Amino acid sequence: MAPLIAHIVFSFKVGGLENGMVNLINRLPHDRYRHAIISLTDVDPAFVARIARRDLEVIELHKPPGPGVREFPKVFQTLRRLRPAVVHTRNLAALEMSVPAWAAGVAVRVHGEHGRDVDDPDGSRAKPRWVRRAYSPFVTHYIALSRELKNYLTERVGIAQGRVSLLCNGVDSVRFAPAAGPRVGLSGSPFNDPSLFVIGTVGRLQAVKDQVGLVRAFARLASSHTAARLVIAGEGGSRAAIEAEVRAHDLGDRVWLAGERADVPDVMRSFDLFALPSIAEGISNTVLEAMASGLPVVATDVGGNPELVVAGTCGDLVPAQDPVALADALAAYAGDRVRTREHGRAGRARIESAFSLDAMVAGYDQLYSRLLA
Repeated sequence: MAPLIAHIVFSFKVGGLENGMVNLINRLPHDRYRHAIISLTDVDPAFVARIARRDLEVIELHKPPGPGVREFPKVFQTLRRLRPAVVHTRNLAALEMSVPAWAAGVAVRVHGEHGRDVDDPDGSRAKPRWVRRAYSPFVTHYIALSRELKNYLTERVGIAQGRVSLLCNGVDSVRFAPAAGPRVGLSGSPFNDPSLFVIGTVGRLQAVKDQVGLVRAFARLASSHTAARLVIAGEGGSRAAIEAEVRAHDLGDRVWLAGERADVPDVMRSFDLFALPSIAEGISNTVLEAMASGLPVVATDVGGNPELVVAGTCGDLVPAQDPVALADALAAYAGDRVRTREHGRAGRARIESAFSLDAMVAGYDQLYSRLLA
């Protein structure tokens, strides 16, 4: 049979990391690889349904809060049953599962670094570096999704250059494509009037994504740009804080919290401009999707964002947690629709030339084949 790749993640729900996994599993040659997903906590069945593989096994371990070492026996037993050729862990929350993978005799143990959490946005904290260094003997090879993350692994964690590959995300540029004309109306949206200027963001509502800061920035430009509206799509633990910020600035009629949406390509085509106010990022899938959709992007100058957004050409970069700078950048587009369209076209061209989904899948295919050989 084709070699089995066991993907181990903390959870498998709607998110950028998980979306990348869906694209990869769907597009790797079906006759050359089989796949299993092991979620240390739980999964979203509707999200799993996006994977078009009938032979996929999805396992939930329902890990309680606390050290992951308690799950080593359960992961070991699961891997002994599955007998994968490759175990692919992702991000710090799953890294320690490289130990039971080693104990279970899995020869190829790949670890992917996709981004950072809010408690270590710039990689300066010592403890996460020590943890990564401690588990490095159990990892065969690393994948960094951005140049910044690769440099972090090699220069600050101390992983040898030859053990780290740079594989950026790719985006489905057919599914995510610009609107044929002006932005299109979105089901349920209160902002479908074509005279409005819609600023939007899509992602989990988490502190690291700083949607609260985006509302603060929007409040600064709202009075001078009366046509401006803000859409925040996604769900998560920060929703109450975002709603409180909207109320504090009396923006209830100008900000729409759209919730989790299954029609993200349509959501993107209903925006004039995409904003990503994150405190930390790897290579953002939503930025790639926005650029593929023909939108200019205003993002924070963190992580892999500068590797995607060319400031002054297809968007702008601003410091993280700086609502004044973010408001100024958003206002510059709200006041110049010609520039908005030009930068949106430039972003689409950049996706087509540098961030195709086919290139991403080919990179993983070549790496898995080399490591298995």
